[in-house]
Amino acid sequence: MSSANVEPTPVNNRVAADGNSARTALPTMGMLDRVEAWLSRVSMKSNLVRKACASIWLPYAFRSGLTMKRVDKQSFVAVLPFRRVNRNWYNAMAGAALLGNSEVAGGLYLFGRCGSDYIVVCKEMRYRFMRPCYGPAMYEVMNSGDLDEKLRSGGEFNIPLEMEIRQHVHKPGIKAPLVGKCDITFHCTPKLMIKAKLERRKK
Repeated sequence: MSSANVEPTPVNNRVAADGNSARTALPTMGMLDRVEAWLSRVSMKSNLVRKACASIWLPYAFRSGLTMKRVDKQSFVAVLPFRRVNRNWYNAMAGAALLGNSEVAGGLYLFGRCGSDYIVVCKEMRYRFMRPCYGPAMYEVMNSGDLDEKLRSGGEFNIPLEMEIRQHVHKPGIKAPLVGKCDITFHCTPKLMIKAKLERRKK
C-alpha cells in the first residue's frame, strides 16, 4: 500500500513539561464513543430521539419543555413554552426559568454547530432582564464570534455567545418584545483530546 493512501494519525498539540511543544497521537474512537456520536447525530435530526436523550442527560430542559428549531444551516432558535412549571405566582415567565434555560439554549446551539466531537462547558454567564415575559420565550444567538475559525483550527477553545430572548407573539405584524439579553462563554474541548489526557494519566 502506498503512503499516499494512508490517512495521517490525528495528533494533539500540547505544551510539554519543559515548555516545548509536544505532538501526541490522539486515541481512536472505541465502540462506546461511536455509539455516543451516533446518538448525538440522530438527536439533532429527530425530535423524538432528542426528547428521549434530554429526559436522561438534560432533565431540567426536559421538564421545562425547551426545544431547538433550526432556521438555516448555521442558525437555531430555542423555544421555552409558557407552561405552569416555567411561570411564577403572577403568571409571568419565571426569572429562574429564563436564566437557567439560557445556558441550555447556548449549549444546544453549540452542539448543533460543533457536532458530537466536542464537550461543551459553561464558564461564565451574564443575564440582563429587560421586561416581563407573558408568553413563550425564544432564544436566538445573535453573535457567535469566530466559531467557524476556531473549529477549523481544532483543539480546545473558549467561545463567547451573545443571545437575545424575546417573547413569542402569535399576531402577524407585531414585533416580538425583547425580554432579556445574555452574554455567555463556553469552553469547548474535543472528546478525543480528553480521552488522550486520561490515557496519559494512567501511564
